[in-house]
Amino acid sequence: MTTPNKGWGRTIKLASVPIILASLAACATPFKADVSRFQTQLPAPSGESFAVVADDPALAGGLEFAMYADRVEEQMQRLGYAQAASPEAASLLVRFDYSVDNGRERIRTTGFRDPFYDPWYGYSRSRFGYRSPFYGSRWGYGFNDSWFGGPEVTSTTVYTSGIDMKIDRAATGERLFEGRAEAMSTSDRLQYLVPNLVEAMFTDFPGSSGETVRISIAPEKTTVRRID
Repeated sequence: MTTPNKGWGRTIKLASVPIILASLAACATPFKADVSRFQTQLPAPSGESFAVVADDPALAGGLEFAMYADRVEEQMQRLGYAQAASPEAASLLVRFDYSVDNGRERIRTTGFRDPFYDPWYGYSRSRFGYRSPFYGSRWGYGFNDSWFGGPEVTSTTVYTSGIDMKIDRAATGERLFEGRAEAMSTSDRLQYLVPNLVEAMFTDFPGSSGETVRISIAPEKTTVRRID
């Protein structure tokens, strides 16, 4: 009788590490933001001041809104506009809003899984560890047909997020700029989505009026924890 190799289980564990990391790297891809902008003639920054206010009164005064407003303020200052001490003292009002929906399921069917081309051919995951596909199929102790001949179907929740930004002349209420940045992603974390959408909004700002452009947004950083 052949004695089992005691190092085999550890070999499988170590071999799985690069595969897991490769899978994570494949998931960490940018998502695309569609940015639509409309403008009349934005005034030059010299002599102009601005204040960021909530377009939705329900968000006004909130700490979360203040955090995202800071990102808009940084971008406006980068363009050369001065931040006013208060909305009443500003010559321009930047009205800002953000949202993310509840998501929807996206079903994807991939090709057939062939055990002869599968890097884990010979072993499937069970609560007892790794077992052979020839073990415990509906044919008895024969070939496990769930490993062969069928398509892989995966389900992913996809969320649509967006920000709206408007710039008005404070004294007259004249609308000078309107813009919306929208993206689909597998994340619904506003703390990740909103700053990136703000960055997309201000990429090549103010853009061409009436044009929609697609801008890549950086993938969300994920912490990988090693399990020994």
